[in-house]
Amino acid sequence: QVQLVESGGGLVQAGDSLRLSCGASGLKFSTYAMAWFRQAPGKEREFVAAISWGGGDTRFADSVKGRFTIARDNAKNTVYLQMNSLKPEDTAVYYCAARTFIIKTAENEYDYWGQGTQVTVSS
Repeated sequence: QVQLVESGGGLVQAGDSLRLSCGASGLKFSTYAMAWFRQAPGKEREFVAAISWGGGDTRFADSVKGRFTIARDNAKNTVYLQMNSLKPEDTAVYYCAARTFIIKTAENEYDYWGQGTQVTVSS
């Protein structure tokens, strides 16, 4: 079956960086667009970033543009989220998600989800 496993979360201070990873198995990774979403306490899950199956197209939420980047390594079945200049408002559980080929930003467009990794940014 399809599994998405996130890693790399943790507790950091404002201004620090973190890199999240999401390893995928059970699917033909190179044919899937991959995305990161996040959910802060008491809030709905929101789109953060996405990358197309080949890596040539990326999308970012306005709140993270210029601070976060997304990349993928199809040989390793892994997608990464590099988060720089972290702010306390970035505190959330970060989820990896997959859908075939085309990038979407809506949560309900994604077929597979990981369990999430906690990111906490202290001020």
